Amino acid sequence: MKKVLAILLAVVMVLSFAACGAKTEETTAAAPENAVIRLSTTTSVNDSGLLPYLLPVFEKETGYKVEVQSAGTGAAIQKAEDGNADLILVHAKQSEEEFIQKGYGVERLPFMYNYFVIVGPKDDPAGIKNCADAASAFAKIKESGSKFISRGDDSGTHKAELKIWGEGKEPNPEKDDWYISAGKGMGDCLTMANEMNGYCLTDKATFLSMQKVLSITLLLEKGEDMKNTYSLIAVNPEKVDGLNTEGAKALIDWMLGDEAAKLIAAYGQEEYGVSLFTLLEK
Repeated sequence: MKKVLAILLAVVMVLSFAACGAKTEETTAAAPENAVIRLSTTTSVNDSGLLPYLLPVFEKETGYKVEVQSAGTGAAIQKAEDGNADLILVHAKQSEEEFIQKGYGVERLPFMYNYFVIVGPKDDPAGIKNCADAASAFAKIKESGSKFISRGDDSGTHKAELKIWGEGKEPNPEKDDWYISAGKGMGDCLTMANEMNGYCLTDKATFLSMQKVLSITLLLEKGEDMKNTYSLIAVNPEKVDGLNTEGAKALIDWMLGDEAAKLIAAYGQEEYGVSLFTLLEK
């Protein structure tokens, strides 16, 4: 009897190991020959937690490893022009179009958006909460002399801010002591605004992802001048050498596919009761 039980136990163990091996093979893809994809992107999709949420799924399914370089849009695009990225994920339409016109980008693929918002002190000393749009709110902040933290880094958010101020009307950080040009990413600027009890233009996703550690609050989120669209662009192999073009295409195809769409639509729902990013209609 003991001999029979031992044989049965051995068979069960062999089958268990075989099942585990099959499961691993099914869920984790083998690494491609050129497995590293260099993604140059804006800080907002990283600081908001979106990329850390999406990329492990892509990597597990494809075997690729994505190296994320996070900076303002201007710096993110420059990395690609310098040959240090295989694709970019940014949010400044004019800069993206210039990138393509210069031959560095293959095709601009807008795929999702969220909104810029203005955050600031809960007592709202500039009185912007009921403004009709961001331009009106900026005018009140300037008039009141309240602290305003600008990205100041040629990022998509910084470009959006300058557009709201209006050409030639933007404050001068050397003369206007209330206007702070930080030269930092979104998370750092929100921290500065919090510490200085000031206002800040930010993408809504990054603010919501940090709001538990901030005392400043969301004050304005309406107006067409607040829409924030994100695009993917593969770097042109005819312009730049040493690219992982196949990997860039694989990541773009996955990001624009149905699985990523479901993940993006769900991101933020459980914690905030709202999606942090919205997909553009195809």
